[in-house]
Amino acid sequence: MDDYHYSSQDNWEYGTGRTDPPKSRTGLMAVLLILVIFLTGIVTVLGVLNIRLFRQLSAREEEAELSISFTQEESAPEAVPETTVPAVSGSEFRLDLQRSPQAIENIPQEGGLSLQEIYSRCAPSVISITTDSASGTGVILSRDGYLVTNAHVVEGAGTISVRLSDDREFTARVVGRDAVSDLAVLSIDAADLTPAQFGDSDNLRVGDAVVAIGDPLGSELRGTMTNGIISAINRDVTVEGRTMSLIQTNAALNSGNSGGPLIDCYGQVVGINTLKIGSFVDRAGVEGLGFAIPSTTVKTIVDQLIAQGYVSGRPTLGLSGETLSSFYQHYYRLPAGLLITQVEDRGPADRAGIVAGDILLTLGDTAVKDMSTLNAVLSGCQIGDSIQATIYRSGKQGTVYLTVEEAKK
Repeated sequence: MDDYHYSSQDNWEYGTGRTDPPKSRTGLMAVLLILVIFLTGIVTVLGVLNIRLFRQLSAREEEAELSISFTQEESAPEAVPETTVPAVSGSEFRLDLQRSPQAIENIPQEGGLSLQEIYSRCAPSVISITTDSASGTGVILSRDGYLVTNAHVVEGAGTISVRLSDDREFTARVVGRDAVSDLAVLSIDAADLTPAQFGDSDNLRVGDAVVAIGDPLGSELRGTMTNGIISAINRDVTVEGRTMSLIQTNAALNSGNSGGPLIDCYGQVVGINTLKIGSFVDRAGVEGLGFAIPSTTVKTIVDQLIAQGYVSGRPTLGLSGETLSSFYQHYYRLPAGLLITQVEDRGPADRAGIVAGDILLTLGDTAVKDMSTLNAVLSGCQIGDSIQATIYRSGKQGTVYLTVEEAKK
């Protein structure tokens, strides 16, 4: 085989052109692009700084012009009227505090007490209540340990702690609780308490001065007093299907005031604070709409709770429940109704075979979706009435008959 020699003029080329790959210019283009962006940024920043500097200089010029126009009187002497009070130099002027009259006590009407006297007299009778799920206020009924508060404050409570105005603490037990009137009587082991004096709420008039003492928003603000007037009497308010006849007041009430006293100008408790309407019903919110249970109602309920532990004539079916949300209805394909969460042992619902987890659809001719509707139906029943109920369980509906009984607790 003949040896093949490359010519010095071949230069690695064929007739069709060069065979080595062309050089890439991507890196160069990227560097140029970054440089352009960098320069553009510098120009922009300089422009912004120039604008700000121009504004600052303009502002300084305006201030300089204003200062000149006010300090050089000869430039515009007619601008200062002859009646203008001469300026007083800072070194000569001193603020003079005049002696104020001594503060006087606010006595709302003849024969009444001042606000200070009301607080001094009534505060020792107000207690703070804390449970494992809620907090509220209460009032001392007797020297030997009976207390009154709202039923919803101690609802479902495992442990109830009571703190007196002198910081002594006790564990309380529930003597009796009535959800219809939202009142509960508690008891502690004490014998030297300061009971509150209760007045007759039937003597109240719209416009009478009142105060509330309690723990708004919790025990951190315990012993707070707010004042107002009686805004309305015998105001019917529907709560969870029950209509309550209450005293309306504009004295500031908040969640921790529940169970505390509404006190008249004589230092007498004329109501037990129970609720407030003000949860931003509209954009502006609602203020000054508080309600208290009249003392005449308190006496009726408290006397029965202490004597027998319950209020006579309260109808019950021995069950409680909660609203079944739309999410659970669609997700588990369940009908709308009241999800039964608790059945009283040997009560009407228990004897009828109803268990927790069932869904109550109707009671009589009324569709039931919440406890308010159930309570509204019960309010029209008499003890001993038989009422038909439709129950949903495991994909099937059934009908049972329940006998309305008197609630014993």
